[in-house]
Amino acid sequence: MILLEARVSVRESEWGWQIDPVGLRIVLNDYWERWGKPLFIVENGLGAKDVLVEVDGVPTVEDDYRIDYLNDHLIQVREAIDDGVHLLGYAWWGPIDLVSAASAQLSKRYGFIYVDRNDDGTGTLNRYKKKSFAFYRNIIASNGATLRG
Repeated sequence: MILLEARVSVRESEWGWQIDPVGLRIVLNDYWERWGKPLFIVENGLGAKDVLVEVDGVPTVEDDYRIDYLNDHLIQVREAIDDGVHLLGYAWWGPIDLVSAASAQLSKRYGFIYVDRNDDGTGTLNRYKKKSFAFYRNIIASNGATLRG
């Protein structure tokens, strides 16, 4: 059994969802200890209000908050694997922005690819890679070696 220090509070997203990477590790260890079956994280991610900007003339989103979320959660996933959890894989909610099932908003964005569409239906539907796109691509290509921390 893994012993971790108890925390009083955790951060929350703009929509009140708790951000608790260590909690993910605790759950992975708990499920592995209970059932001893391989696990697969099929949905994990952060919804946020992304803003399209230009960097060196290229439209993008500077979503360091998503990069931090992804990095911190994957570090805890790696720790759970080191604890002995048999984890088959990890999947982000979706690679591209989509309509939020919880709030029916497009302004609550999840993906690594920005879709130019607004809650009122306006927009070009053009797609732009966010900063997190390259970050996640590098994590995959390096098998996690590029994680910070």
